[in-house]
Amino acid sequence: MIQPSRVIPIQPQAVDTELDACSSAEPFALMVLGDSMEPEFLEGEVILIEPEGLATDGSFVLARLDGEWIFRQLAKHGTGWRLQALNPAYPAADIPDLGEVKGVIIQKSKPGRRKATKRYVD
Repeated sequence: MIQPSRVIPIQPQAVDTELDACSSAEPFALMVLGDSMEPEFLEGEVILIEPEGLATDGSFVLARLDGEWIFRQLAKHGTGWRLQALNPAYPAADIPDLGEVKGVIIQKSKPGRRKATKRYVD
């Protein structure tokens, strides 16, 4: 039997404004949805974002792109930067600078499994 796809409601303006206000706040957690960052990040895993984290070449980041939030890997590209998915089925997006980066992923874990945690910063 085919399961119906899940619909996850999002409040466009309220959520975005609150997340923008977190730029100097404590780290926060989000759940990975979709397969754009597989195989490293699987749907349902929880990622911890540091809003004031240092974004460098190769960092996994949360960015604001074309009015939407996006979770990608940051890569130096020429004189600018590129936000790229790990899954090759998704296109990369070029950005001129790190202004769109709103946080760095510092840890991931599987819900309910403390031993299945991986840190991305020292």
